[in-house]
Amino acid sequence: MTLPSTFSAPLDERKFVVALARGLDLLRAFRPGETLLGNRDFVERTGLPKATVNRLAYTLTVLGYLRLDETHGKYALDAGVLSLGFALLSGTDTLELARPHLRSFAREVGAAVSLGCRDGLDMVYLETIRSDTALTLGLASGSKLSMLTSSMGRAYLAVQPPDARAALLAELKKAAGKMGGMLVAQAEKEIAAFATERCCYSFRAWHDDVNAVAVPFREPREQRWLVLSCSGPASSMGEEVFRENVAPRLKALAARLGELG
Repeated sequence: MTLPSTFSAPLDERKFVVALARGLDLLRAFRPGETLLGNRDFVERTGLPKATVNRLAYTLTVLGYLRLDETHGKYALDAGVLSLGFALLSGTDTLELARPHLRSFAREVGAAVSLGCRDGLDMVYLETIRSDTALTLGLASGSKLSMLTSSMGRAYLAVQPPDARAALLAELKKAAGKMGGMLVAQAEKEIAAFATERCCYSFRAWHDDVNAVAVPFREPREQRWLVLSCSGPASSMGEEVFRENVAPRLKALAARLGELG
C-alpha cells in the first residue's frame, strides 16, 4: 500500500491504523467524473487483495460512505463522504472571506478564479467562480489536478521546505510513470522562477487551450498553505495577459486573504 504524503512527520507505526488507511484508499480511488467503481477497479488502483477490498467495501457501505448499485454490481460514493466534504468547507473561514473577492476578481478579469489546497499528490478545488464571459473548462468544487502540471500545484510546491519538496517531486515522478522525468523538469523550472515571479504559471501544460497562474498564501487561522489560481482560454488570454494583467491582480488578492509565500 502506498501511503499519501500529506503527513510530514515520521510515521509512528505503533499509532498508525493500517485498516483505516486502506479504507480511505478505496474512497480516494474515485476520480473526478466517475460515479461507479467495481471491486476490480479498487484492486487495480489500490493494489490491495480482492478479499480485503470486499471486506472494506462492505464496511464502508454499512457506514454510509459507499452505496452498492445492485444493477451494475458496482459502488458509488454515498452521503457520508459528502458530509465530510461539507464539514471541511464550512470549517474554512478563509473560504467564506474569499468568496466575494473571488466573484469580483472573476468579473473584472473575465476568467475563472479558484481557491484550492493539497490532497495527496493532487490539488483539490475548494471553490471556483467564473465570470459570465469565461470560456475556460469548467472545474467545480472537489475537482482535482496534478501538482506537476497545474499552476496551483507548482505554487504549492514552491513554498514547501526544500527537503519536503524534493520528497514530493520524487513521489510525483514515480506516479507519473514514463512522463515523470519530463513533467518534473517542467515543474522545477516554474518552481525556480517563483523566487522572482512570486507566482507560478502553467501555459498549455494541463490542457492545450488553458493558461493559468497561481499564487500561494498561508491561511491566517490554521497556518496551512492555500493557493489562488486564475485560468482562461489560451486562444484569447495569452502569456502576456497573464504576466502583465492577471498575475499582479491575483497577488494583490492573495495578500488580502493571508500571508504571501
